[in-house]
Amino acid sequence: HVQLVESGGGSVQAGGSLRLSCVVSGYTYSSICMGWFRQHPGKEREGVATFDSDGTTSYAGSVKGRFTISKDSTSNTLYLQMDALKPEDTAMYYCATTGDYFCHGFRYFNTWGPGTQVTVS
Repeated sequence: HVQLVESGGGSVQAGGSLRLSCVVSGYTYSSICMGWFRQHPGKEREGVATFDSDGTTSYAGSVKGRFTISKDSTSNTLYLQMDALKPEDTAMYYCATTGDYFCHGFRYFNTWGPGTQVTVS
């Protein structure tokens, strides 16, 4: 049974940094596509970044150059380092996986964590 649990959210001033973590359990973490998504109040969930099983990363245009996705296979943890935060980054952030080897953009993600709130003022 796959489980994803995010942590690291909080409140920060504009220009500050936060690092989100997502602990994965239930299957071979290193061989699946993983991603971070976010949902602004009243809006649909949107993709932020993906980490492919071969190490390829991709980012939404709105966060490129400010956010960095990475993983630690030894601890089965996915990270999202967020720098130069802006008020428009305020959202609930979710970790997710497709369960497949390769990512296909932000499509086909079917397993989600409960989310962690990020507030930038």
